[in-house]
Amino acid sequence: MKEVRVVLIDEAILKYQSLKERASESKKEMAILESVRNKADIIKKDIHYGDPVSKKLIPNIYRKKYDIRNLFRVELPYFWRLLYTLKNDPETNDSIVAIVIDIVDHSEYNKIFGYQNR
Repeated sequence: MKEVRVVLIDEAILKYQSLKERASESKKEMAILESVRNKADIIKKDIHYGDPVSKKLIPNIYRKKYDIRNLFRVELPYFWRLLYTLKNDPETNDSIVAIVIDIVDHSEYNKIFGYQNR
């Protein structure tokens, strides 16, 4: 079985740091932060844990910025979402990297995916 690493990049790092800074003062941010940590542990054990996003529905912003061909969505508390992609580890062929590209709230998720408010 291949080793799996979970790595946060770009917007996901910024959002994670923001949640971490506010977690001591907010139960909501603490719950989301803890869930992100728990989901990362689950993804290490099951790389296909998240809901796969249809290839034709992967937002162009992610396709262009990260050259991704797969995207998974994980639901978090308070209607937040964690979005990650899987790639072979460039350093070794024996491992997989689950790259968390974004951690977003519901309205931001809808905007990224082009959904209208209902």
